[in-house]
Amino acid sequence: MEYERKIVMIVDDNMTNLTMGKEMLKELYKVYPVPSAKIMFDLLKNITPDMILLDIEMPEVNGYEAIKWLKKHPQWADIPVIFLTSKADEGSELEGLVLGANDYVSKPFSAPLLLKRIENQLVTRAQKLELIEFNTNLNQMVQKKTAQVFKLQNAVLSTVADLVEFRDDVTGGHVSRTQKYMKILLDTLNEEKVYSEEVSGWDMDYLLPSAQLHDVGKIAISDLILNKPGKLTFDEFEIIKTHAEIGAEIIRTIENNSDEHSFLRHARIIAGTHHERWDGSGYPNGLSGLDIPLEGRLMAIADVYDALVSERPYKDKFTTDEANDIVLNERGTHFDPALVDMFTKVADKFAEVAKNL
Repeated sequence: MEYERKIVMIVDDNMTNLTMGKEMLKELYKVYPVPSAKIMFDLLKNITPDMILLDIEMPEVNGYEAIKWLKKHPQWADIPVIFLTSKADEGSELEGLVLGANDYVSKPFSAPLLLKRIENQLVTRAQKLELIEFNTNLNQMVQKKTAQVFKLQNAVLSTVADLVEFRDDVTGGHVSRTQKYMKILLDTLNEEKVYSEEVSGWDMDYLLPSAQLHDVGKIAISDLILNKPGKLTFDEFEIIKTHAEIGAEIIRTIENNSDEHSFLRHARIIAGTHHERWDGSGYPNGLSGLDIPLEGRLMAIADVYDALVSERPYKDKFTTDEANDIVLNERGTHFDPALVDMFTKVADKFAEVAKNL
């Protein structure tokens, strides 16, 4: 296989320098002698060199102006540039290096020195390109592995959520619908920039799947109570209420036995606080107002709305209009007023989800 020679452009207004430079390099490189920066700009539209040897003192467009132009254009910004100069002062050399030059070669050329400088820069560039390719491949591998872990994580969450819902005969589809309600509310918060500082720090890829575990604590509640065909007694309801604290503790146990992960933190918060009320009369901890984590305040609306529009052994289902009115009436008592205001903007979207009951 024939070795593909690297392309070197020599840009100099002096024809003697162009001729000498080509003679020095032609055995090793494919050389393009270019008499001005303007002509170089035209050639670059069709030819991408591996190296540019650029004279500083040229009419119309000098070397400093030319390298500024190169660095402004991403397709050419990474081409190594060696300045050719008859100047020997440090100030000129420093100026070129600041503008992005890779090296300096003084005129008249020393063939061995010029060849070595070019070789060094091309080796450096090749190593840089290899590193970029390696990092790209590594990032792709990491992304693929992350996607696999994410898929596995969601499968585990869905399986656990299905297990809980399977035990609770009266709330079929509740988990998937509340997740959809949560997404609608979160999208609206982002659009309206409500609680934006807090929400901006959340990873929705983890938050929304974690909402599936909001009732995971029901796994510890007796089937006799969970699936009772009639209204619960006071004592039975007190037992049901423990599912919030139990759910948070279950998830906390998982956290303690694994590396901390945001989806577990969100899941624990939602499980433990979605029955708290804005006025402090909820459970398990009687939190009120902004002391209730935002995740829990969001799930409170999603959870109650779905319960209202769903049929239960102890009640008929409400219409979506009736459910809307109840949520509005609970503004500032059960629910965060700001979130209820967001709910009013998307009540029709909630109703669309409820149609699939």
